[in-house]
Amino acid sequence: MSAAAPPDVDAVTDADSFARATGATPPQMADLQRFLALLTEWNANMNLVGPSALAEFWPRHAWDSAQLLKVAPEARSWADLGAGAGFPGIVLAILGKGRLGFHVDLVESMAKRCRFLSEVTATLDLPAKVHNARAEDLKLTVEIVAARACAPLSRLLGYARPYLNRGATGLFLTGQDVAAELEEATRCWELEASIVPSLSSERGQIVRVERLGRAKPV
Repeated sequence: MSAAAPPDVDAVTDADSFARATGATPPQMADLQRFLALLTEWNANMNLVGPSALAEFWPRHAWDSAQLLKVAPEARSWADLGAGAGFPGIVLAILGKGRLGFHVDLVESMAKRCRFLSEVTATLDLPAKVHNARAEDLKLTVEIVAARACAPLSRLLGYARPYLNRGATGLFLTGQDVAAELEEATRCWELEASIVPSLSSERGQIVRVERLGRAKPV
C-alpha cells in the first residue's frame, strides 16, 4: 500500500467555488441545484442526511463526490454501492451527463432511498439506473466501483469484491482513520491498494483498490 503526497485542499464553500473547482457547466450546476432542492424536500420526511449537512451541500457532499472524477477522469461506467442520498453517484451522473457511454449504477438496499434516487434520476434525466438490491447480489461489470460512508472498509471490500473480480477499480471515500481501517482489512483480505488524499477535506482520504483476495490463514 502506498500514499500520495497530500495536495492543497481546494477551498470549495458554495456553488460558485464548486463550479470553479470542477469546471461544471451552467446546465450541470442547474441540475445540481435541482438535486439539492429535491434532497431538501425529501429530507423533511425521510431523513436522508442530517439537517446540518444540507447547509454544507457543496463542500461536504457535492465536492467530496465530484473529486472522484479527477482520480479516474477517463472512466465511463461506475457503480455506487450504498448510494443512499446520492453521494457520490448522483453527483457523478450529473457531471457525466452528455459524455458518450457514461453511466452510473446506483445500488441501494433500502426501498425508500431507492424511491428518492429514482425520482432524482427521472427528474434530471440522468445516465443512471437504480438497483434496489444488495451490492454483492448484482452481476454488474463497471470500470469503477465507488462508495462513501457505506460501511467499514473491511466489510465494504466484501460488498465490492464481485465488481473488483470482474475488473473494476475501487475508489472508496474514507475519513482520517483510514490507516486503522486498512490494518483491520488486511486481517481478512489481501489487497493491492493506495491512498489518495482528498481534495475536499484535510482529514479525508480515498482508498484506491486495484486487486483483492482473501487473506491466507496464518
